[in-house]
Amino acid sequence: MKISLIVVIFSFVLSCSSTQKKSDSQSETTERSTSIAPTDNQVKEPSKIKLLNDSGKVYAESILQEDLKEVLYTLASDAYEGRFTGEPGQKKAAQFITDYYKTLGISAANSDGNYLQEIPQAYFKGNAKFSSENVVAYIKGTEKPDEYVVISAHYDHVGVKGGKVYNGADDDASGTTAVLEIAKAFQKAVKAGNGPKRSVVFLHVTGEEIGLYGSKYYTENPIFPLENTIVDLNIDMIGRVDEKHQETPEFIYLIGADKLSTELHEISEAVNKKYTQLQLDYTYNDDKDPNRFYYRSDHYNFAKNNIPVIFYFNGVHEDYHKDTDTPDKIRYDLLQKRAQLAFYTAWEIANRDQKLEVDKE
Repeated sequence: MKISLIVVIFSFVLSCSSTQKKSDSQSETTERSTSIAPTDNQVKEPSKIKLLNDSGKVYAESILQEDLKEVLYTLASDAYEGRFTGEPGQKKAAQFITDYYKTLGISAANSDGNYLQEIPQAYFKGNAKFSSENVVAYIKGTEKPDEYVVISAHYDHVGVKGGKVYNGADDDASGTTAVLEIAKAFQKAVKAGNGPKRSVVFLHVTGEEIGLYGSKYYTENPIFPLENTIVDLNIDMIGRVDEKHQETPEFIYLIGADKLSTELHEISEAVNKKYTQLQLDYTYNDDKDPNRFYYRSDHYNFAKNNIPVIFYFNGVHEDYHKDTDTPDKIRYDLLQKRAQLAFYTAWEIANRDQKLEVDKE
């Protein structure tokens, strides 16, 4: 997770390495609310929200801890050299992600079959020594193929410092892994003849840590039209527990869900209540929160284009942006449940008869 270029325009600098993020959790799943309420952003009567049937449940349940662990241990290994933008480790990660989609049989987003969206070195304005790449795959919708649900995560990290590899297991190998396993779940549905009505785009962006460059480049040079992109579900750090939630770890921070679309927020709440029962914490969704996380990960480049977003986030912890952010410290049970929440939300949006209503500015 990193600084947004837009935030700089607002005349202040926010850096993931200098401003800590926080997170919230609750482990109880019965006889309690599934929302923490720092603002008035809850659904008052989520039981009245009509969800689809349970057709996605079998696919969500195919997102397994052991699979998440295998992928994350690979991406966050020393062999990937901290995945700094443009460096060999990042390019190795791009190849791994590409090969993963090829193995699943999921198509490249580019019509020429290339999974990589090339970004020239000059675009990074001196923050990277070499060119870099977004990795973009997609599943074509069965009924509304020209409407797009984007699921995103950044796969870059901060590289090697002082001879130490900064593996970035939580930031953001956890989100990258989640997107890959969510894609695999969607592909299982396709193979079962139950593919999504809308197209689903799996967007792995580079350059997040140095200024949200990969998502900015995609939204300025979209493979699929932004006017037909109905949501971005952005996953950035979902494998750990912050200090606030050590005793109640079954939580996730949600940021942005209600900023542009009341309906998106309501769907998110209802899906969680029905399926995952995580404690949804909106502390950082508050416009007055000084951390301003809404502006600080890749979803914001979609939101500024009037595309509804959700940012899934577990908050910062003692290993954030340190060489100690390693895969052995990931809570794979929580990573599984949080990835399933994102899947259920994407499944619902991809398969509803009507696209999300944008009712706010």
